[in-house]
Amino acid sequence: MTQSPAIPLPPPKERRRLREAASLTRAQLASRVGVTSETVRGWETGRSTPRGRKGEKYAKLLDSLGDGGVEGADPLGDEAGMTPPQDGAADSDDPEPAPGAVLSRRSARARRKTATPDRKRPAAKDRGHGPVTVPDRSRAPAPHGHRVILTERPRTTPPRRPDDAIAALTPDQAFDALYAFCAPALVRQTYLLTGRRELARESVERAFQIAWQRWPEVARDRDPAGWVRAMAYECALSPWHRFRPRHRHPEPPPPDAFDRTLMDSLLELPPPYRRTLVLYDGVGLGLPETAAETEASTRAAVNRLAHAREAVAERLPELADPETLHWRLVELASVERLRAAKPSVVRKVGERRARFWTRAAIAFTIALIGTTALTVRTAPTHYEPPVPEGETVQGVPPRMAPGPLSESERELRAKLRKEEQKGPDRLRPQPW
Repeated sequence: MTQSPAIPLPPPKERRRLREAASLTRAQLASRVGVTSETVRGWETGRSTPRGRKGEKYAKLLDSLGDGGVEGADPLGDEAGMTPPQDGAADSDDPEPAPGAVLSRRSARARRKTATPDRKRPAAKDRGHGPVTVPDRSRAPAPHGHRVILTERPRTTPPRRPDDAIAALTPDQAFDALYAFCAPALVRQTYLLTGRRELARESVERAFQIAWQRWPEVARDRDPAGWVRAMAYECALSPWHRFRPRHRHPEPPPPDAFDRTLMDSLLELPPPYRRTLVLYDGVGLGLPETAAETEASTRAAVNRLAHAREAVAERLPELADPETLHWRLVELASVERLRAAKPSVVRKVGERRARFWTRAAIAFTIALIGTTALTVRTAPTHYEPPVPEGETVQGVPPRMAPGPLSESERELRAKLRKEEQKGPDRLRPQPW
């Protein structure tokens, strides 16, 4: 027989808001409660009700998340849920909890504050050389595309409008905050996609330069971090990099043999499969979000993920477990010291690039207009029929140079010269 949890549960929308405010994915919350992600989805949408010991554990966990904040950070997921404090959409559609419920949860949390034991982290084999302690993924926030409120606001105040949030920060400050929060994780993610440190850094900087050029669009997007992440992945996986001279010289591989094998396994995957694996098992996005970001159907994303996992597990059987694969990807991305440029430098380079191409477009337009005007000025104004080609006339003997005179011709010439000319005199004008 099941019974309802002793601690009252908040409404379904409030459950989801509490999870997102704590930077937890459904998979992380499900691992802490001991259920599946689909069960947590049903609890948050209201299709099912938590019951029994799992429901009580879920209620206690939501109650502990009331103040927000989960210690730890995922090196691959620092930016996945980042949204600058620009809109109040994170809690504009969700009802605020009643003051009485907030007080009851806080009092219960104060009683259990010292009684909550720390979870032990699971152990896994380290590169096949022995056991190693793997961090608990449930305690490390790896947000999968949902929004996270960066600044704590009183829960009793009404949600702010997007216009008020946009006016709170200048565009430079909002961009710098987004860059500082997302760039380090994005550089590590693009390194897993390309295996090249310099290309990963350039791709992330180029993505943020494009974001700065389209900042009004990015600032009002529901997920600015996802917008920049998709652009960085597109820049990193562009096929035009193969024509660059730098691409012909491979970079030094990771120093560890296990990391080299894992990196080779990733680079052997087709780019869509590699991107799907990094998004789902590395960043921690859900299947719908992964499919949307890779511009594929959910079924196609599932097939790509399954084939990518099989290819990696074929060379590294230790990574058959998705949880172990996740932390191996995190460790591989964290081995290299990948740093991004400062946000001010990225903004200045983006503005300089935009000015250059704007001036180039203006110069090309002026040249095109000048060429068109010159063509119009010098072009004929009426039709002139073409001159027909000459025709060959038949029957005309070819011109020949005079040859030597024969004997008879010389006699005739001498006779004509000796005889006087008969006939009228040559006419000439008479003097006056």
